[in-house]
Amino acid sequence: MKNKISILLLALAVVSCGKSGNKEEVTASQEEKEMAVGVLADKNATAQTVALYKNLFKLREKGYMFGHQDDLAYGVEWKYEEGRSDVKDVTGDYPAVYGWDIGRIENNADKNLDGVPFDKMRQFIKEVYDRGGVNTVSWHVNNPLSDGDAWDNPEGTVASVLPGGSKHEVYKGWMDNAATFFLSLKGSDGNLVPILYRPYHEFTGDWFWWCKNTTSPEQFKELWKFTVDYFEQKGVHNLIYVYNTSDANVKAKADFLEYYPGDEYVDMMSFDAYQMGEGEKLKEYTDNVHSLIGVMQEAADEHGKLTALAETGYEAIPYEKWWTEILTNAIGDYKISYVLLWRNHGWNEYMDPPRMHYYAPYSGHAYKADFVEYYNQDSVLFQKEVTKENLYQ
Repeated sequence: MKNKISILLLALAVVSCGKSGNKEEVTASQEEKEMAVGVLADKNATAQTVALYKNLFKLREKGYMFGHQDDLAYGVEWKYEEGRSDVKDVTGDYPAVYGWDIGRIENNADKNLDGVPFDKMRQFIKEVYDRGGVNTVSWHVNNPLSDGDAWDNPEGTVASVLPGGSKHEVYKGWMDNAATFFLSLKGSDGNLVPILYRPYHEFTGDWFWWCKNTTSPEQFKELWKFTVDYFEQKGVHNLIYVYNTSDANVKAKADFLEYYPGDEYVDMMSFDAYQMGEGEKLKEYTDNVHSLIGVMQEAADEHGKLTALAETGYEAIPYEKWWTEILTNAIGDYKISYVLLWRNHGWNEYMDPPRMHYYAPYSGHAYKADFVEYYNQDSVLFQKEVTKENLYQ
């Protein structure tokens, strides 16, 4: 065992020269990549976080996990009913992955940007961990330069939060709030709950202040590295870092990796893509997502990382066979870790035009039978299958 550990450490030393000082671009051999699989960016990660990461590499041989944003918090025409889930109402089973967002934690708010109380979110995250599910967290963090929201994206915001920037100290305070939250997440066993953390998501788009239209690759990489290092300095060791593009402006591997901060700062690769429109748009989605998964998988295989379709869905799911035809064919035989559908808000009067806003079927949905058929596929994993895997051991 000691010899194996020594060899692994040597391999990692060849690939990178550590998180301090300058790094040289070194191309790892295939053997080195295989040996580095399962090694987290955070070398001080908790035992449960390490176990989850390694087990996710094994689990992808069985299939991919199904996830849903805010699944336990609310659904179509209900909110905060203990044990309830729209997915469970339809299938009799919970998702395997549960998505949450901590936007507004920077403001010391009691609720996140979608109105979920942080105290309830903590309880939901604990519940998921206790039954062997997986939690993932994004952060629609407000703009510290303009005092606007995450979608307020003037030039210079990323530069302002980097070391030496005018809002660096402000941003560190916001990150302190996030660190406190992550360190408050504990299961019934007393251990910190591992989190798939997806910061600065969809950066290849043009809608958030960290997106590529307002920041350079160098600035983004510096922001990412600062984030990882800062959380580690604050004693946050229960995060698995998820690199996430949108489907915008990504056609080839070079596009996907243009803002990549390096192997020792990333644990998983992912992208977000939504179905928009009917008719030919259905095939467009299938072809686009399948192609992008191929691009992502090639990059991930070269860098020894896991992969995911971190956000997707078809609002209101108006196509009868969307699950078994469109989404299933989009993913194909690729060995991703999970797919996550966006939230089931229900009627949203603030949208233009006001409409039903949901991405997973509910008990009254016209096409729920197709989702049940999708659920029954051997390659799609929900809570019951994942619980058996003991991912945290």
